[in-house]
Amino acid sequence: MSGPLQGIRVLEMVGIGPGPFCGMMLADMGADVIRVDRPADKRAGLDGKPPAQDSLRFDVTARGKRTVAIDLKSAEGAQQVLALVEQADVLIEGFRPGVMERLGLGPEACLQRNPRLVYGRMTGWGQSGPLAQAAGHDINYISISGMLGAMGRAEEAPPPPLNLVGDLGGGAMMLAFGVACALVEARNSGKGQVIDAAMTDGTALLGAMFYGMRAQGMWNVRRGSNLLDGSAHFYDTYECADGKYIAVGAIEPQFYAELLERLDISDPVFAHQFERRHWPELKRRLASHFVTRTRAQWTELMEGSDVCFAPVLDMDEAPQHEHNIARKTFIEIDGVVQPAPAPRFSRTVPDVRQSAEGPEENLDDVLAGWRGARR
Repeated sequence: MSGPLQGIRVLEMVGIGPGPFCGMMLADMGADVIRVDRPADKRAGLDGKPPAQDSLRFDVTARGKRTVAIDLKSAEGAQQVLALVEQADVLIEGFRPGVMERLGLGPEACLQRNPRLVYGRMTGWGQSGPLAQAAGHDINYISISGMLGAMGRAEEAPPPPLNLVGDLGGGAMMLAFGVACALVEARNSGKGQVIDAAMTDGTALLGAMFYGMRAQGMWNVRRGSNLLDGSAHFYDTYECADGKYIAVGAIEPQFYAELLERLDISDPVFAHQFERRHWPELKRRLASHFVTRTRAQWTELMEGSDVCFAPVLDMDEAPQHEHNIARKTFIEIDGVVQPAPAPRFSRTVPDVRQSAEGPEENLDDVLAGWRGARR
């Protein structure tokens, strides 16, 4: 094992999406993450069927973790988890509020067994509030934060931004940050605590800059009329002659000037960069310009310059880009190409150990290993 969290023991209560992603982040950083999974005959994927054995290597968010199978609804299941809790530094769970308590594994029970435990809870709506018990998904959580309504074109419905903003950014990454903070505090105080990570809260926090701009009068609530939402002609994506796309983000005047220079545009109307009434016409003119060449041709002309340019790559192309190759942004484990751990560290360099393991770890062996590490 390696990484800045080497020696930290984490229990991850099995789930989907943001919970496993948070656990992956901790495992990537060197933590010993044990997934508490259901017995084989009770597992099911998004399609309701048990995952095939060969499919485990495709479960990228399970990389670097070990797994124990515990029937939480059995008489002894809770006691088995509590035995692991006694030796753990962190527990993370993503059930609806009250589920862990009904299983006998709520914060009170766990902290009684291990007062130093960092107990991380992640939900969409949070542990409290009128929506706390409602079902939901990423698209719902980012809606009430104000962020989904800020995305997209004026004449179109807000586009779902995959589940990057709520589940992963506002949820998993916020919980991972909370865990790291609580571990530092526990080192000084000797006491654990409970983290309530709500995706609604986290997504709202991701929008801090935009709420500041709104208060200053620099951001309109009307979608598709702002600097960073694709309205500005100098900050958008454009189709090329081959049907592929490029992205331009020439916000600063000096970068905008270089964009115009490389495009050989001298029309005085383009000098009105920040006058919004000109944006629709200037965008149409840039679009007609970019569609005259292929993505590769524009890349050759502008990539690496101060134009703030990039080709829009798909997931097959991105791992082959020379910058990503140079930085080893992508790795391959068991034949599966996937993103490498991030961020980078100068001394405690993370090292992904393996893809998801098929055979469950023996619970007694895990406990013995963790108890031995405490001595």
